[in-house]
Amino acid sequence: MPTAPRKYPPVTERIMPKVAMIGGGQLARMTAQAAIELGQTLRVVSPGPTESAAQVTPDVVIGEHTDVEAIRTAAQGADVVTFDHEHVPQDVLATLLAEGVNFQPRPSALIFAQDKLKMRRRLQEIGAPVPPFAHLQNDDDVARFWEENNGEVIIKTARGGYDGHGVWAPKTLAEAQEIVRTGITEHEMTMLGEWKVPWVVELSALVAQSPEGQGAVWPVTQSIQQQGICAVAMAPAPGLPAEVATAAQQLGLRIAQELGVTGVLAVELFLLPDNSLLVNELAMRPHNTGHWTQDGCITSQFEQHIRAVLDYPLGDVSMRVPFTVMANVLGAPETPEMTMDERAHHLFARFPNVKLHMYGKGERPGRKLGHVNVCGPLGGSVEDPVYVAKVQREAELAAHWMSAAEWLDGWDPHTGMPADE
Repeated sequence: MPTAPRKYPPVTERIMPKVAMIGGGQLARMTAQAAIELGQTLRVVSPGPTESAAQVTPDVVIGEHTDVEAIRTAAQGADVVTFDHEHVPQDVLATLLAEGVNFQPRPSALIFAQDKLKMRRRLQEIGAPVPPFAHLQNDDDVARFWEENNGEVIIKTARGGYDGHGVWAPKTLAEAQEIVRTGITEHEMTMLGEWKVPWVVELSALVAQSPEGQGAVWPVTQSIQQQGICAVAMAPAPGLPAEVATAAQQLGLRIAQELGVTGVLAVELFLLPDNSLLVNELAMRPHNTGHWTQDGCITSQFEQHIRAVLDYPLGDVSMRVPFTVMANVLGAPETPEMTMDERAHHLFARFPNVKLHMYGKGERPGRKLGHVNVCGPLGGSVEDPVYVAKVQREAELAAHWMSAAEWLDGWDPHTGMPADE
């Protein structure tokens, strides 16, 4: 006789939480990829359907980060709204906060990533190490600050600068005064003066904090900047004394706690010749100096950001390998004739170990098109300079190849040897 159909108890489907992210750039794109692994779909507020994140998620609200209606639409049905960048105006956030939108990080914390002058003042209040700074409002302010710092001065816009934009290193007092005067009178900018720090290396303390207060901190990263853009990030930072690394991690966690930051916080730091630290910048979102965590850590910064803003228990941030290097793929001065697909073929043929992460962007000079991660082999040590140099070299060769379709060492794909060997 036929077997009667087996009866199963009814299953109540659990609806997964919904995270919305304002901004459609590469950070939202990679956060969307992490959301998929968690069984979620990231909703993004994107300026257009071809932006990096809009290409990879089906849940897109078209609108600018200044558009209250677009953000309101995205927030409907979302458990939390977070950020791909810091440029959402505070008045927009205040309007929606009053309507009950759950922003993480809260606007009261985000302001310190939006306004460098407010950030400097708040960090000074809590005793965090910052370089000498001043609000520059006129020629006399500039002259006074110039004299106090022996002409070693950097001028910044308090808001809006990134990847080297909104930052000047004047060579004369007159030039400094002109920069400030122009910024105030022609562009209505708040101008900030900072001591030109004689740093040894640039570091990043990447941490995460949940609304409940759980914290996590990744190994300290060393970054290498080119023309104001992060070109390379290495973790753990090679040659960094253990006590300095611990101090940087503790500082990152303390800043997150004091400022009430939720989600990922990147604290960009200067290391001085005496091994002391100064805070340079804050970013309250996944950050370029944390891209290496995608392949080098058990929990990436993108997954951790989702966990944190949803108040999930945070993930293990242990490294999978002794050392990882990220190198950005930047648009070449002249776009190569070779397609990205062809470049990827050649890259994988030479370096099958390289992990390639592309953002779906059109090529133009200096634009961040993607990045590569190279994980150092097991058995090596970040204390071995030969090991470190080999991993860094592979990352830089791979990134430059994807940018310019040329091997910096002249490697010949037919012989498998550099041109000079």
